[in-house]
Amino acid sequence: MAYQNLISEVKEHILYLTINREKALNALNKDTLAELADVVAFANKTDEVRGVIITGAGEKAFVAGADIKEFADYNGKQGKELAKRGQEQVFDAIENATKPFIAAINGFALGGGLELAMACHMRIAADNARLGLPEVTLGLIPGYGGTQRLTQLVGKGKAIEMITTANMITAADALAFGLVNHVVPQADLISKAEEILNLVKQRAPLAVSAAIKSVIAAVNNHNGYATEIEAFGKCFETADFKEGVAAFVEKRKAIFKGK
Repeated sequence: MAYQNLISEVKEHILYLTINREKALNALNKDTLAELADVVAFANKTDEVRGVIITGAGEKAFVAGADIKEFADYNGKQGKELAKRGQEQVFDAIENATKPFIAAINGFALGGGLELAMACHMRIAADNARLGLPEVTLGLIPGYGGTQRLTQLVGKGKAIEMITTANMITAADALAFGLVNHVVPQADLISKAEEILNLVKQRAPLAVSAAIKSVIAAVNNHNGYATEIEAFGKCFETADFKEGVAAFVEKRKAIFKGK
């Protein structure tokens, strides 16, 4: 897949996605968001992809925010549409994806960059990473789901503090607050993400998707219990369930096919 602002490659069932605007600290402009929407859709519909790793080009930034110049002159209606379109096409699409997305945070994750990382199902931060939502310094608030997802991850009090002070936090603080899953040296960032996805790849793909859907339903108040019950029942109808049980009984490794 050829993009202007992304580098995208599938290797061993993992889609490696790099936001490639290093000179702009990988800021999210309209074109980059459109390309992200396209690649998320590709990942969802392609059986070859079992998981996705998103990172930023270079060693300074994962994504240092949105491209402010593009919306500096917007009115209220345009601003609302910007947030709605971005959330639906990119951020919500990642969160609701059928494959696990891991954000490999290799530097600054600010504003829309942190919102992108929070939309992913897991986050791994390099030990030099800095994270924050500085929108109030521009007279704005986070518009790509930041107020919602940060609250889900770190709780109301810490979310309000981070958003209203606009202060950046360290990777170590992000780990302590529950904002990231792991902190590793930058050189180990991608390999840690691969380690997790290589474990996920050994599991039943339809069950993995059902588990993600059920967890997301819980945090988004979409009747998570009912979603879990429905998804649990559907798992019994899959060939992978029969294979998993047979492998357990026969004391061998299961070979799942996502069917």
